[in-house]
Amino acid sequence: MYIGRFVVVGPGIGAYRVSSRSFPNRRIVERDDALTVAPTPDAPETDNPYVSYNCVRESEGQAVLGNGSHVDPVTEKLDLGYPARDALATALLSLDYEKDDYDTPRVAGVVGPDAATVGIVRRNALVVEQVTEPTLVATYEENRPRAFGFDADDATAAAREAYDLDFEHAVCAAGVAVDDGIETAVVNGE
Repeated sequence: MYIGRFVVVGPGIGAYRVSSRSFPNRRIVERDDALTVAPTPDAPETDNPYVSYNCVRESEGQAVLGNGSHVDPVTEKLDLGYPARDALATALLSLDYEKDDYDTPRVAGVVGPDAATVGIVRRNALVVEQVTEPTLVATYEENRPRAFGFDADDATAAAREAYDLDFEHAVCAAGVAVDDGIETAVVNGE
């Protein structure tokens, strides 16, 4: 099944995966303050604004994960002291779903050591929920948050598990673990 891009978040652990039929020539690169989805060196040129974006950022001992430019304003709101629920709701509502051929939803999550919050904005709804167990939400098919079996206990395992999940068109994945600090890991297509 193809569910597109997705996040899985729970207290202390999270993952984001790029799954794509249209733009598979992408990877996640590590930068000073973010993990960024970017075209591979051999990718065809595109002016599509949704191909490259920060997918993981850190703020105030929490990690923000998501499938687009909304990751930055969620992080900024957390930096200003907003609760995770409000940071997600404000950013998702203001940026809305992507105005592409598919009305692609925006998905995001905030992972803290003891709490997690997940959100999605799609053409017909905005949903933001605090969760107590790993929860998945995706751009297609799985576009309502639902509890999801996810066994990873560190960032490397989270990235690998997300990448290996049995959903079609895996491109790359990022994992985060949040405890006394924030650990990140990346799996790029093989």
